[in-house]
Amino acid sequence: MDELVKKIAGFGTPGLILMIVINSTGLVGAAAITASLSALGPFGMVGGIGLLLFIGLSADKIAEFGYEKITQAVVKEQLKKFSKNEIISKVNKYPISKGMKLKIIQFIEKST
Repeated sequence: MDELVKKIAGFGTPGLILMIVINSTGLVGAAAITASLSALGPFGMVGGIGLLLFIGLSADKIAEFGYEKITQAVVKEQLKKFSKNEIISKVNKYPISKGMKLKIIQFIEKST
């Protein structure tokens, strides 16, 4: 069991997501893997594998740049479409920590 966990840990976030979905199917063996991949993707197993690849690449880039830089880039794009007050009200509704909300709101208020 420990060896299996070590191998899955090598896959990182996608491996963790796959394990959670496999556990939720209630199946075992190849049937569990097939059902899990089919449930994840829009086009069956191939879509599930694609989604896991996308998650892996996204998680790698988020770790590389840091969530604060990515959040700031997203807020800059949102400021092109919405007013500061609209974005701040959206941020207040997000299920994130108060500290993160304050950082985002401070960034919004400092933006021109």
